[in-house]
Amino acid sequence: MARIMASEFLKIRRKMILFLVFLGPIGVISLEAVNFGVRYDWLTGVYKEDLWGGLIGEVSMLSIPTILIGLTILTSMIANIEHQTNAWKQLLALPISKTKVFTGKVLLSFCLLLLACLLLAGGTILLGLLLNFGTDIPFLFLLKMCFYPCLASLPFIILQIWLAITLKNQALPLTIGIIGTMVSMYAMNFPDWLPWKWPLLVNEWDQPIYSVIAGLVMGLLLYFISLLDFNRREVK
Repeated sequence: MARIMASEFLKIRRKMILFLVFLGPIGVISLEAVNFGVRYDWLTGVYKEDLWGGLIGEVSMLSIPTILIGLTILTSMIANIEHQTNAWKQLLALPISKTKVFTGKVLLSFCLLLLACLLLAGGTILLGLLLNFGTDIPFLFLLKMCFYPCLASLPFIILQIWLAITLKNQALPLTIGIIGTMVSMYAMNFPDWLPWKWPLLVNEWDQPIYSVIAGLVMGLLLYFISLLDFNRREVK
């Protein structure tokens, strides 16, 4: 797996994928910088009891649709590396199991999203310091709000990489991902069992960790289902 992951990272070295990983967090932080710059007095008045908490909450809500649309594009671009060069048959002809090939794609997608979340956390800290919010940074809350939505989105990561790999035409995976992002933006009042609500970290128990656990469990279930499908089908 280590060699497979090294190979996957080499494949994306000269692609726009890494640029997209940086673009998402930079875009979110830039928009929040404009938001707080234009409405500084009003927003600091609203969040005067907890300036850092207000900033992190604002960043988190904007980052959720960014994560969902980002993972849709990322997984499509990752799978399309082989599609564009018709390299799937050559790749699967190597003495490497299909399980490891599929798992490598999943891990690459997940690692890139975690990197984007890490950049988002760092950008949030930098923005808060530039806004003179002080140095009493709630690191634990910051990490939860940056990484929990990504973990809760695991089912969508698996679904999108599955679709992107098995379908050469990327129009359908991209369309499904975009529609899913739009649905998630209005999922606040959905039942708690619907996956589109999980990245919002909202549930009747008011415990974000429950949404994360649901996402991880469903993500693992989808991983095994998609892995079985990938192992039995011939990818063209």
